[in-house]
Amino acid sequence: MAGLSAGADKTGPTQEHWSSRLTFLMASIGFAVGLGNIWRFPYVTGEHGGSAFILVYLFFAFAIGVPLVMTEWAIGRRSQQAASASGSFRDVAAEGGRSRRWGNVGGMAILAVFMIMLTYSIVAGWTLDYFVRAATGSFDAITADASRSMFADLLADPVRLGFWQAIVVGLTVYINSRGIHSGIERAVNILMPALFVCLLIMVGYAFAIGDMSAAADFILTPDFSKITGEAVLMALGQAFFSIGVAMAVMVTYGSYLDADTSIPQNAFIVVGADTLVALLAGFAIFPLVFAYGLNPGQGTGLVFETLPLAFGALPGGQIFGSIFFLLLIAAAITSCIGNFAPVIAWTEERLKVSHTKAAWISGLTLWGLGLIAVLSLNVLKDFHPLNFIGFFEGKTIYDIIDIVSANILLPVGALCTALFAGWVLPKTLLTTEMGLKEDSIGYKLWISLMRYVIPIAITIVLVVSLGA
Repeated sequence: MAGLSAGADKTGPTQEHWSSRLTFLMASIGFAVGLGNIWRFPYVTGEHGGSAFILVYLFFAFAIGVPLVMTEWAIGRRSQQAASASGSFRDVAAEGGRSRRWGNVGGMAILAVFMIMLTYSIVAGWTLDYFVRAATGSFDAITADASRSMFADLLADPVRLGFWQAIVVGLTVYINSRGIHSGIERAVNILMPALFVCLLIMVGYAFAIGDMSAAADFILTPDFSKITGEAVLMALGQAFFSIGVAMAVMVTYGSYLDADTSIPQNAFIVVGADTLVALLAGFAIFPLVFAYGLNPGQGTGLVFETLPLAFGALPGGQIFGSIFFLLLIAAAITSCIGNFAPVIAWTEERLKVSHTKAAWISGLTLWGLGLIAVLSLNVLKDFHPLNFIGFFEGKTIYDIIDIVSANILLPVGALCTALFAGWVLPKTLLTTEMGLKEDSIGYKLWISLMRYVIPIAITIVLVVSLGA
């Protein structure tokens, strides 16, 4: 079995494939580009050394992100008969003569991405709510206190939050239920161009209205004195989470790849595009922030508390505020589409139902459990179910879901993936899929990163996150 050529004779009779390389890239980039790219990366860059931080980030993005993306795509394509990521890990392990229990690594990734969707669907709902507010002029002449109250009132309103969460889940399920060609591809063919158009419009608007020189100085001026141990860990964590490894999505998307698609080349494109969008977002946001003397360091509050102040005072703020939140919606929905694909595939495989039924069963489960996370932001905000565990003391249900998925399951899953590919499988099983020859520099670099660099780096992230 290990001697099979890449992608040869493994495709199931009903297995779909991407209709083109472009749609595959747009879907993968759309999944990687999320809300964190829009507000977090530019701010973290500015606070930790500007372009000096970017260099550190790029090293980790390409040294860790690219090899792991390549590995997950290769696992998915190697076992195209498997519906789910857990099935792909299981089948590839069996093909290499290893225990099928390695399928649990894929199962861990599916659990992680489902938990992420419980909270991410709520945050995505905030973007829909704020788009409506921006379009209806709610930001006009808004004060700082009114802006903070607006966001606080949203979090305190379970009905409003639940409504928007249901909309996000419904859109995600409907798009995924229609399969690759009629669902995911059709959606990303609309959403990804819309995202880039909105982003470029906002950069142009920020250039015309805002303080672009201050933003460029904040984001790009190198300050190597700020490259401390904390900054290096920040760059490592940002690279790891931004690209979206260990979420089962790249494995699922890889299962739809044709045999002649270059895995290494496309991995570099996706990681590069993800970084480019994050940088462009900085030049869309921070010129406006600096032009009005606002605080660039508020994290989520930058988007939902600070920027409404800018849009409320800027010329054409109602129009461009609407465009900005439309940009956030596009980023949020494309990520949701990718995030939920592995969950549906697992449900389809386990329950032996059609893809459409699996989508709606998974969606109803997500919606129902997601309501608990919604309530933990208001009605149940004082309920801390794991107070008896020091690490989770004072944490709400929403907080616990976020911590377990992002700080535990994702790093552990990525670590297991690296060990599986680097140490457990026969050396050439996945590199055959990647088109890497055993005596090539590319192969030697990939195997060294998977065996040594990535496990050490992820272990550091895991230890630091658990010790925080």
